[in-house]
Amino acid sequence: MLLPFITKTQLTKLTEEQCRSGFLMLIDKPLEWTSFDVVNKVRWLLRKKFNIKKLKVGHAGTLDPLATGLLVMCIGKYTKHLNSLQGQAKTYTGTIRLGATTPSYDLETEVDQTFPTDHITKSIVENATSYFTGDIQQYPPVFSAIKKDGKRLYEYARQGLEVSVEPRQVHVDSFRIINFQLPDVDFEIACSKGTYIRSLAYDFGQKLDSGGHLVALRRTKIGSYDVSTALSPSEFEDVLKSKAT
Repeated sequence: MLLPFITKTQLTKLTEEQCRSGFLMLIDKPLEWTSFDVVNKVRWLLRKKFNIKKLKVGHAGTLDPLATGLLVMCIGKYTKHLNSLQGQAKTYTGTIRLGATTPSYDLETEVDQTFPTDHITKSIVENATSYFTGDIQQYPPVFSAIKKDGKRLYEYARQGLEVSVEPRQVHVDSFRIINFQLPDVDFEIACSKGTYIRSLAYDFGQKLDSGGHLVALRRTKIGSYDVSTALSPSEFEDVLKSKAT
């Protein structure tokens, strides 16, 4: 069942009682913000506006700092819906840069290896997508927040320590190429919870007998929720400040 989300117009009429009761809202996460940054910003603005000491705020699926796009935010009592929302399919657009790899599989770290791309054609790229649809096995990036022996994987990676990571099965509903201009490949993908697009970018480069890393990522959908109806944190702040007290 699709839970209703608060619109910009409804937000201008938000009351303290409604805030305490809870609601769902859509935020477009900016580049270089963490998902936790967004949670903190939303919580602080609402607490300040309505003079609320404690307020639960959560999101239905983390985005990396270098990714932008949709965060489904649950406020107050709506946080009880987080688990069901997190399980919904997600859609992303992004860009894979072929011919090079990085340890983090994205732009967080510098290029560590380069590979030829002269053999790669548009048809080869499009045909390779079929290997990454349906149920697939992938290894999470070592630069990720997954815990092993009580520590985040990225903690090991940043210390230069090697650590074994178990593969995970995820599901990709669709994976299509929307633009091809070497070394960059633009794509759209619909996938299950837990899918690492960075890992897919790395594996995709290997499948093409080259290297690959993610240089852009934007989440456009979570279930039926669409980023086109989301507010940026600054828009959210402006709406709250413009509301008459």
